[in-house]
Amino acid sequence: MDEELPLPLLGRMRVVHWVALDFLLAAVVLAVSVDGAVGRTPAFGAPPWLAFAAASAAAAPLAVRRRSPLAGFALVLGGNTVVTVLGVSGNPAIPVALTLYTLALTRPSRGSAAAFAAGLSITLAADVVWLAAEHPALEGQTAIELTLASTAVIAAGWALGVARRSQRRYAAHAAEQRVRSAVTDERLRIARELHDVIAHSMSLITVKAAVTNYLLDSQPEQARAALAVIEASGHNALAEMRRMLGVLRADNEPYSPPGGTVASPEPPAPCLDDLPQLAARAAEAGVHVDVQVHDAAGLPEGVALSAYRIVQEALTNVIKHAAPTRCRVRIEATDAALNLDVTDDGQAKRAASWGAPGHGIIGMRERVALFGGDFYAGPVADGGFRVSARLPLTPSGTTAPPERNTA
Repeated sequence: MDEELPLPLLGRMRVVHWVALDFLLAAVVLAVSVDGAVGRTPAFGAPPWLAFAAASAAAAPLAVRRRSPLAGFALVLGGNTVVTVLGVSGNPAIPVALTLYTLALTRPSRGSAAAFAAGLSITLAADVVWLAAEHPALEGQTAIELTLASTAVIAAGWALGVARRSQRRYAAHAAEQRVRSAVTDERLRIARELHDVIAHSMSLITVKAAVTNYLLDSQPEQARAALAVIEASGHNALAEMRRMLGVLRADNEPYSPPGGTVASPEPPAPCLDDLPQLAARAAEAGVHVDVQVHDAAGLPEGVALSAYRIVQEALTNVIKHAAPTRCRVRIEATDAALNLDVTDDGQAKRAASWGAPGHGIIGMRERVALFGGDFYAGPVADGGFRVSARLPLTPSGTTAPPERNTA
């Protein structure tokens, strides 16, 4: 089992940690603001208590900025405007930038842009009022530097908030797309399994039902044998369906029906060892199959199941489109890949029915694509039809094939 990676530090922080961090930030800003008010005479003859009250109002809302971003921004902006006009604050733009960051992080871009424009305009206007009242002789370059510093701080807070919000939205969209992709892939997998399970058995049942209808009066013994094949095919289809539904269940506990009887465990997934039984069922529908398997022991379970399903679907198509005929199945494994080839020499209904690929060929091609392999399906020059596939045993991006279980 892969070792679970720890979450990043920010991912491990809980709500209480963020609240504590906000209170600490508010305390630091409050201390700086009060320290700026100590020893300074407020402009316009304002009483000292007003400066302390405004400094507190400018810092305290930082503690609850996550709960009420807009209200916190408005309170901080108002308090900082007062302390700026009174000239008792070092740089009031920092608290405004902090609350503007939170507002941009939690509000749509249009609303946060309006708040940014209002915050920047009011802060710069307060700077101008203070400079005009208390420092009319201040050099123009110094005034411009102060204005640019306030603009840069406030703009940085807003821009970081907008960027962080965009990053979160992108991450949420990417996660949603991954979920949708996983759901789509699972639906395709279930559709392939359903098609492979049902199509093969239904093809046999359809062929034998037609034979039974034709022989019922004239050759009842052969009709009875055809009915036995139909019954066996139905049992096989039900067994495969139970196995597939058992795999699809989320939990591993045995399913208990309403009566209380525990259902038997689902049968194992088919593999290449089951090809003789598959060939025998095809023979009952008039397709004589010659199966040859070389060096295919110990294959990965996914490769073996996919190879079986490809052969099953290929034989199903032979039964539907070319029976009665002969068919050759060749499977050979190398260190790098599993190669399989299914070729029949039938001619019946082939030209009309293979004009466009159906769900069966699409499903086979998708199975091969999952392993990054090669797939071909088409007519052969001297008549008949061929399905071939190459399923790599080496995962993409590796240089050596995985070890095969030869025990």
